Amino acid sequence: MRTLTDKQQLFLDVLFNEAKGDPSVAVKLAGYSNSVKTSSITASLVDEINDLTRKFIAQSSTKAVYTMYNILGTEDMLGAKERMSAAKDILDRAGFAKTEKVEIKASEPIFILPSKNEEDD
Repeated sequence: MRTLTDKQQLFLDVLFNEAKGDPSVAVKLAGYSNSVKTSSITASLVDEINDLTRKFIAQSSTKAVYTMYNILGTEDMLGAKERMSAAKDILDRAGFAKTEKVEIKASEPIFILPSKNEEDD
């Protein structure tokens, strides 16, 4: 990982905290000049932003699991479908996608045998 300036590090810190993911707010909170374009800062930090986003999703996955679990035990179904869908999306992105089984059946199975060597004839 490359060395970042103090201002770049501050930008990343506030982006995932006070700015709640809004780069424009993070630019202001990090103390950048008004003449600096947000797109130039985010473009220069794309790898770091991607890495921190993956970590954020991973950290959010435990909350997503508990959200799903708590919906199972509640009588209040208002908004449950939306919360369940959001939790599922976070878990999918964190790598905990639903496992799907594929079952293959054949009425006449085919066996593939190794080729015969000419010496075996």
